[in-house]
Amino acid sequence: MDETPEPFKLHYLPLFWGDLNDAASYIANTLGNMAAAEHLIDQVEAKILDYQQNLTVATVYRSSRPRAQTYYRFAVGNYMVFYVVEGDVMEVRRFLFGSRDLTRMPI
Repeated sequence: MDETPEPFKLHYLPLFWGDLNDAASYIANTLGNMAAAEHLIDQVEAKILDYQQNLTVATVYRSSRPRAQTYYRFAVGNYMVFYVVEGDVMEVRRFLFGSRDLTRMPI
């Protein structure tokens, strides 16, 4: 009998929620496209749940400064989701517009 391994636990930093809220609010309010904002949120949730099943298939984020943990990233449309793995926890940290100069961002 094959047992499916338990998925990693999810933890979201408040910074991630702020980033996601800012992006969705911009799309809904500034661009006037509520459907696109809702679609983005649905896509983000689905992708996070996909990566939760196999955390290390995402691209390793190569930082210009040393970090205590390995950061992973994956794209959702024009945005990037950043996370680290701590034990059995996938900690989702940032949600940033992909064309930004990420070397200047506090990730």
